Amino acid sequence: MPFWQRLREDITCVFDRDPAARTVFEVLAAYPGIHAVLLHRVHHALWNRGFKWLARFLSAISRWLTGIEIHPGAKIGHRFFIDHGMGVVIGETTEIGDDCTLYQGVTLGGTSWNKGKRHPTLGNNVVIGAGDKGLGPFKVGDNARIGSNSVVIKEVPANATVVGVPGRVVEAGEADADVRREIARKLGFDAYGATPDLPDPEAHAINQMLDHIQSLDYTIRQLCKAMRKAGIDPGELQLEELKDCQLHSAASKNGWPE
Repeated sequence: MPFWQRLREDITCVFDRDPAARTVFEVLAAYPGIHAVLLHRVHHALWNRGFKWLARFLSAISRWLTGIEIHPGAKIGHRFFIDHGMGVVIGETTEIGDDCTLYQGVTLGGTSWNKGKRHPTLGNNVVIGAGDKGLGPFKVGDNARIGSNSVVIKEVPANATVVGVPGRVVEAGEADADVRREIARKLGFDAYGATPDLPDPEAHAINQMLDHIQSLDYTIRQLCKAMRKAGIDPGELQLEELKDCQLHSAASKNGWPE
């Protein structure tokens, strides 16, 4: 992919994931996560062409400027975003898929001094919360969420949510959880890999509201259906549909009408 197209993707994804972003100039001038990713693209190209000392030297300067350390050997996919970013460390054999998000203080490190694969591999659309430590050559599946301050040392399944020290799976992608995540996405509540099992009363309250919204939506649709059977026209529903999202099938499993 041409450099300018990759640059456009990296900038555009910031507006999708950070409501504080206002203009392209602001993102380019004041987002160290963007600076670190753009510089890494250059360093990685140099590394692959055999200019390893130069790539390492320039990556050290980038670390000094941004507070984010990315080894030039790390492989990073499209639309990668580091929010806030200070203290992030990404090791040499790390592989990161497309549309991933990291917050401040994340370490993707190794547990061995032996050469070879020793750092994590992230799938697509992975969110890793602030202060997380991912240590070792394990895989994190697509759409996984890792809650803040977790320590993960073994494989994480796709669509799972992990919290704790050591990290444990607290959500495994059931249909109800999928619907809740879709409603949360529409409301813009998905930052820092927050989950209902974290010891955070505000996050717990918000998740309770999401469940309540889902229940109200289902109840209203059932009431309208019953009224129509009784010959009463309740009018057209003005509720926002989940049809245009990939999780509509999960909603349908709960008996919601198409």
